[in-house]
Amino acid sequence: MSNKLVLVLNCGSSSLKFAVINAQSGDEVISGLAECFNLPDARIKWTTAGKKEASNLPAYSAHSAAISYIVEEIIKKEDGLSEQFVAIGHRIVHGGEKFTESVIIDENVLEGIEECASLAPLHNHAHILGIKAAQSAFPTLPQVAVFDTAFHQSMPAKAFMYALPYNLYKEKGIRRYGMHGTSHLFVTQEAAKALNKPFEEINVISAHLGNGASVTAIKNGKSVDTSMGMTPLEGLVMGTRCGDIDPSIIEHLVTREGYSLEGVMDMLQKQSGLLGISGISSDFRKITENCEKGHQGAILAMEMFCYRLAKYIASFAVPLGHIDAIIFTGGIGENTVKVRAKVLDLLAIFGYQVDADKNAAAVLGEQGIITADGSPIAMVIPTNEEWVIAQDSAKLVSA
Repeated sequence: MSNKLVLVLNCGSSSLKFAVINAQSGDEVISGLAECFNLPDARIKWTTAGKKEASNLPAYSAHSAAISYIVEEIIKKEDGLSEQFVAIGHRIVHGGEKFTESVIIDENVLEGIEECASLAPLHNHAHILGIKAAQSAFPTLPQVAVFDTAFHQSMPAKAFMYALPYNLYKEKGIRRYGMHGTSHLFVTQEAAKALNKPFEEINVISAHLGNGASVTAIKNGKSVDTSMGMTPLEGLVMGTRCGDIDPSIIEHLVTREGYSLEGVMDMLQKQSGLLGISGISSDFRKITENCEKGHQGAILAMEMFCYRLAKYIASFAVPLGHIDAIIFTGGIGENTVKVRAKVLDLLAIFGYQVDADKNAAAVLGEQGIITADGSPIAMVIPTNEEWVIAQDSAKLVSA
């Protein structure tokens, strides 16, 4: 058993992803998901050494109950496992400008994460609940916060500023921060290895596509632009988030149509995107299934998702100058052959040509180039945010 094991926790508003990872090798000892918090069918599923298991949680369970179950019913039943932990690593969506790198958690860090909660309201409050529950379960273990926003702190002002009065940035911190930094960092590192280029010299466009989605332009290994903004609402069409809209729509709905501001923001966050367009689901698998059945809402949702994504990728050629590769990652990016083909067809002006066989083979964890010989490179790389979190956590506590 390694003495470099890290328990990684990724707390969402209604779910908790967890893993026990060897920070040196990236091997997962345990991985799992607790979901449907605050509902009657709260449940948990996990995999240990290839063996899959599942259980119901007490009805209406939330973060504390889930972490208690993980500790008592999963970790402690693996003899001596918790004794090998060196840290607990927490994925934190938003660190604002306060946190530009991973940090060991203390009261000041907790206060800072709370201060950033308005910038990621669906996430940061949940992260705090997870941290406190983990501190209660493992009071002597160091806890580390790893921020999605940290990787994007290298963006220049011309990319992160909004064209608003400058004092809103200086006094209120209103600027673009970006998200999914650990994912964009990991797949860029993997692309550099695959293409045999030094990380400090690689130029890629990374598309992290899941229920939340973002694109990042990475020049010489550093983020120089990204699609998400001050909050995770800006940018691409997402599962339930609208992405880019004219902000006057909000004013119109409130003053002319009788909506409350809270109602409009709830709609933009939770009722829009793929769900709002299709009228079916935010789950891309269901969107794809219904496209094949000819459902017009699903077809429109698919077309809008791919079109917006291709536009962002094309625009990110500007800060890069040259593109070594486009990377598809995240649940949709890694597994939806049709999306990758559609997006690259829309980018045919840049010379991209999909190899249908390679594209079809790059699913279910398989990595590889999906474009034809002689075409500019597009590739699929499965992300591993948990390993990045484990590496940062182990590095900080060892230092």
